[in-house]
Amino acid sequence: MFNAFERAVAGRYLRARRGERFVSVIAGFSLIGIALGVATLIIVMSVMNGFRIELMGRILGLNGHLGVYAAGAPLVDFDAVTARIKAVPGVVAAMPVVEGQVGLTTERGGAYLGGLVRGVRQADLRRISVVSDHILGGSLDGFGGDDAVAIGVGLAQRLGLGVGSRLELISPQGQATVVGNIPRIRAYKVVAVFQVGFNEADTGFVFMPLEAAQVFFRQPDAASQIEVITADPDRVQGVSRAIRAALAGQPVRVVDWTQSNNSFFAAVEVERNVMFLILTLIILVAAFNIVSSLIMMVKDKTRDIAVLRTLGAGQGSIMRIFLLCGASVGVAGTLAGALLGIVFCLNIETIRHWLEGLTGTNLFNPEVYFLSRLPAVVQWHEVAQVVGMALVLSLLATLYPSWRAARTDPVEALRSE
Repeated sequence: MFNAFERAVAGRYLRARRGERFVSVIAGFSLIGIALGVATLIIVMSVMNGFRIELMGRILGLNGHLGVYAAGAPLVDFDAVTARIKAVPGVVAAMPVVEGQVGLTTERGGAYLGGLVRGVRQADLRRISVVSDHILGGSLDGFGGDDAVAIGVGLAQRLGLGVGSRLELISPQGQATVVGNIPRIRAYKVVAVFQVGFNEADTGFVFMPLEAAQVFFRQPDAASQIEVITADPDRVQGVSRAIRAALAGQPVRVVDWTQSNNSFFAAVEVERNVMFLILTLIILVAAFNIVSSLIMMVKDKTRDIAVLRTLGAGQGSIMRIFLLCGASVGVAGTLAGALLGIVFCLNIETIRHWLEGLTGTNLFNPEVYFLSRLPAVVQWHEVAQVVGMALVLSLLATLYPSWRAARTDPVEALRSE
């Protein structure tokens, strides 16, 4: 597309001589602007992808892909219902759960926290990989009977608990006595401490054996819900319809994760799209800098263009020379930005810790962002989209100045000299 003559002239114009450095400085800032825009866009999109994937994995890993609830009352025949749900195609696992809000404290008093108790069977808790694969202390072997709980590391740190300590649970459903309603309090032995990496779970979730939870919440031989894990969470609606058909006539309601967490994930997706549009403006501004630098270059090289035209260079050749000048800045900036963004994403945790140590501030508070680490997932098709968009904008920015250069009348240009 570009012959040796056009490449040589374009390269000569990009290398500034004394008295011509201003145009090259503008071109250099254009290159830096495109590089920073591309890098920032890749970093932000990767972090937003990481947030969505991490949150979805941890939320769905703890709560299942859909829940089956009894309409107006606890599920009494939950084992039979669970067996019918497991027979539905697309269902990987189903487990009964007793769930309830409680107050959390220690036998020696001190801090008082709110929490969520989830009563599950030991075999079912082992299937929850985000918990069973991240046990920091103790083990799930002792998770059974009527005196055992597993708690998150954040809760353990706040209350000063460890394996073997006793955690007091205070039920909001009090016990009626002659002196009034008295809260029911029961202490349980901590047999395991886990770290999900999801701050809300690590600081507020307490797992308890199913039978013990039924006694504590006064739901004998009943479950609050049945949590279901499907083969593909993105196709959960089809499984949900199949479960409703399998439980036809049963007074239950089925709620999948797209309904229970729809507003949360929709907000993340909207924020991701808005950030993409905002950061695209950085690349657009850098592209306008290419336009201004090329216009100034054409103005500065008017006599050179006239000489080249008189020596036999056609309008197409002149246009390609300036197209090559602008495209070189755009391509170099885009590639540099893509490399910078990818390297930053792959080392984002190391960079975060370095910046926190340098500034002495907490740049990523788990209590605010729900996660214990800053996630970044590079999706290569998105990187390709960003690179392609930057290259297209850079190419479009060179068209008008190059066309103006090609339209230069050599006679008028030399006459004005």
